[in-house]
Amino acid sequence: MTGTELSPVHAALDSGNFVRARELLAELSAPPSAELLELRAQAAYGVGDLEGTLTAYGDLYHLHLEDHRTHEAAFAAVMVGMYLMMDTGLMATVRAWLSRAERLVEDAPESPVWAWLAAVRTYERLMCGDMPSTRQWAQRAMDGGKRHALAPPSIIGQVALARVRINDGELDAGLSALDDVAVALSSGNLDPLTTGQMWCELICAMQWIGQHDRAEEWTEAMERWRQGAAFGGLHGRCRVHQAEIMRLRGPCDAAEQEALLACEELRPWMRREFGWPLTELGNTRLQKGDFAGAEDAFLAAHQNAWLPQPGLALLRLAQGRVEEACSMIASALASPFDIPSKERPPTGGLRRAPLREAQVVIALAAGDADAAREAATDLAQIARTYQSRTLHNAAIAAKGRLALHDGLASEAIRLLSEAVMEWVTLRMPFEAASLRVMLAAAHRAAGDDRSAELELDAACRAFDELNAGFWAERAREQVPATASRQAASPERCVFCCEGDMRTVTFGDTTVHLRDLKGMRYLERLLTAPGREFHVLDLVSVERGALTIGGPSEDLAVSTPCGLEVFDSKAREAYRQRLAETEEDIAEAEANNDLHRAELARADRQYLIDELRRGVGLNGRARTVGGGVERARTSTTRSLRYALDRIARHHSSLGEHLARTIRTGTYFAYEPDPRAPVNWKT
Repeated sequence: MTGTELSPVHAALDSGNFVRARELLAELSAPPSAELLELRAQAAYGVGDLEGTLTAYGDLYHLHLEDHRTHEAAFAAVMVGMYLMMDTGLMATVRAWLSRAERLVEDAPESPVWAWLAAVRTYERLMCGDMPSTRQWAQRAMDGGKRHALAPPSIIGQVALARVRINDGELDAGLSALDDVAVALSSGNLDPLTTGQMWCELICAMQWIGQHDRAEEWTEAMERWRQGAAFGGLHGRCRVHQAEIMRLRGPCDAAEQEALLACEELRPWMRREFGWPLTELGNTRLQKGDFAGAEDAFLAAHQNAWLPQPGLALLRLAQGRVEEACSMIASALASPFDIPSKERPPTGGLRRAPLREAQVVIALAAGDADAAREAATDLAQIARTYQSRTLHNAAIAAKGRLALHDGLASEAIRLLSEAVMEWVTLRMPFEAASLRVMLAAAHRAAGDDRSAELELDAACRAFDELNAGFWAERAREQVPATASRQAASPERCVFCCEGDMRTVTFGDTTVHLRDLKGMRYLERLLTAPGREFHVLDLVSVERGALTIGGPSEDLAVSTPCGLEVFDSKAREAYRQRLAETEEDIAEAEANNDLHRAELARADRQYLIDELRRGVGLNGRARTVGGGVERARTSTTRSLRYALDRIARHHSSLGEHLARTIRTGTYFAYEPDPRAPVNWKT
């Protein structure tokens, strides 16, 4: 195969036209060569075929082995490990491939392969929470990259070492190193894959310690860079960061849409880490007051073996399920999911901080002052260690909440006022508005009703601007009612679920009905009057993955009936990953590395569960069917059945819902704006 024949492929790849590159490669009839396989790997990744990339690099590894080119085979093995690490989160398979590479170059310590191997090993250790080993491998990647003039391993090692330093409390050194990396990334001299991955790493590091201004600045830089440069899963990763910043700054609707798009784009890429965008979606919906939607997202994250806390515990608190919230947050602190991740702190105080902040709120709601005090003390210690304004202010807010609980109104006003002003300065309006509600309670405890009303009014205005209507209404409930306010208030109705029963109040009538699937669809509509839900968004969760759509952008793709959950290629890939995992388990046991063996067994169980999900009796592939039309028919039938049940037991509500519920591809609840109805769900 001559360079002239392959030059159109190179040109297509250089221009980012991966589809064209793959078409050109498919037209070539030459036997596989090293160059051809590497081009296939790059083109496959660009079009979203991760398994195609892994297969091409695997074939390249075996080709080099057959030709006794051990260093080239080792590099191909490292590439398999790198792509597995970036997109599957299956660290056992990553370690299996890295061990193969190490054995091939163990007698050549000066080989450039070691720089790449060290870079991948660095992140394998970081994602597993082994900070001492991460530090060692990162330094080796930096040294090897510098020695062999390889920029990517050097920059990867620099970022990982900075993240270790931040995790260990060496903030100044860590932040200074990341600033240097940001300058290097902005220069445009690095390859697109390294650039996109490292922008993501920088932003995650800032989110760890609550440096949202710097995270926002770097998210904007990544957003500018990705236009025309990003490929693979980088688009979706950037969207998650955008959604995080938009949730902090507002409004909620825009943040939710960005999170939905992130979920859609990352579904083909992330396996173990897909819970990350799902949890962000849940956090955004919780902030909106869309409890049903938040629950869908959090439970989908949990089904993807991700810990959606503290969001899910805070949702339970908002739903009035206080004991469950307490249990969840305590369990998250005592037994966190040990899932490899670089998107959130793998260990230590930074991992506990958001859990402790939520625990103060939840424990006080449960009347457990001792647990709240313990959480606030730990949060204050974490804030002192990391010197983050966000963490420091969270600790002040916790102290203010405790002071209010203890009846120290003046102290509570001082602390809560300070925290509110700092949230405003940090441009975190939802946190500021939420704390203003507590500050209002402190003013009222001190006998200052006028100041209390002033704070509540400011809170309500902020919630309204954020499109967080539920929280605005809850804040207004604390304002002393007057005759004029009562006359102008919407009618208060109830549609609450407790266990398998629902309490339904409309007008002067209350009934109790058995909960149904259609009732849950109806609850989703009632929480957002006037909003259109695409049927796939309404259904939301099926086998742990959200399907999205919205009123302004139909993102659903019709799925043919009988489509396999896994096609034969995907099933074979999972079986290959299982074999690699068994290889890692055997090596860990031979080295008496019990922790590594335990992590690898968790990967093995995950893969077995995934295969069971995709394979039915006698090895036949399971199928999913129906697409949008089938979902529309099924959802409409379930909703209509629920409406009929309601009408039989509550005729006036049945008449109201018959007038206001719209079905089809889009579902909506559209009450008369002249006679507003405020549903408590």
